Amino acid sequence: MTTTAVQTPSRSLEEQLHDLNARYHGLTPEQRVKQLYRDFDAGEVMLTSSFATNSAFLLHLFATTAPDQVIHFIDTGYHFPETLAYKKKLTELYHLNVVDVHPEPWKHEYTLKDQTWKTDPDFCCSINKVEPLQEIKKDYNVWVSGLMRWQTEHRASLDIFEYRGGIIKFYPLLDVTKEQRDAYIRDHKLPFHPLVAQGYSSVGCTHCTRAGDDRCGRWVDSSKSECGLHL
Repeated sequence: MTTTAVQTPSRSLEEQLHDLNARYHGLTPEQRVKQLYRDFDAGEVMLTSSFATNSAFLLHLFATTAPDQVIHFIDTGYHFPETLAYKKKLTELYHLNVVDVHPEPWKHEYTLKDQTWKTDPDFCCSINKVEPLQEIKKDYNVWVSGLMRWQTEHRASLDIFEYRGGIIKFYPLLDVTKEQRDAYIRDHKLPFHPLVAQGYSSVGCTHCTRAGDDRCGRWVDSSKSECGLHL
């Protein structure tokens, strides 16, 4: 199956998504990743990772199933040193093909001087996370991400395949529970993000992340729960 990126979903695309979801619902995450490359050409697939607390699960799946898959890492310029160290460790451990994506230097510099994360965190995320991926997205038809339903109210409403922002989104871990995630990490002896031991269940940029359960430490004292990449 080869798809063509469009700006609005046609009836045929809706039918395709319905068929994909029906077939993938009964598969395990491992089976879903393998099936992805039967249904789509490898050149159509874009994979992103933040190398955060849950990233090892998805990255291990792809390292064992599609080791040549390019992994895009959005380097916002505000990552914890522990995140960058974790990225280096997983990249070397699983021989990952990681490509860094950066915001425009002058825009990033503006957010640094302005401390935009304090007054307008949505704008800061847009400049440093959302915009850098926009041009790259145009080259792909399927975007793979490790979102799981239990993480946020928004993610609880998603399906395995969704059409969002002009691209098909694929969430192979969407219905994985915390217990299943922990079991996979334990069974495969995957390394945890260094900040997990310090009480961080979710890790983003330094200015907007604190220790806390699940995503409670993200954008504290704000109604914000997503950076905008997956909205």
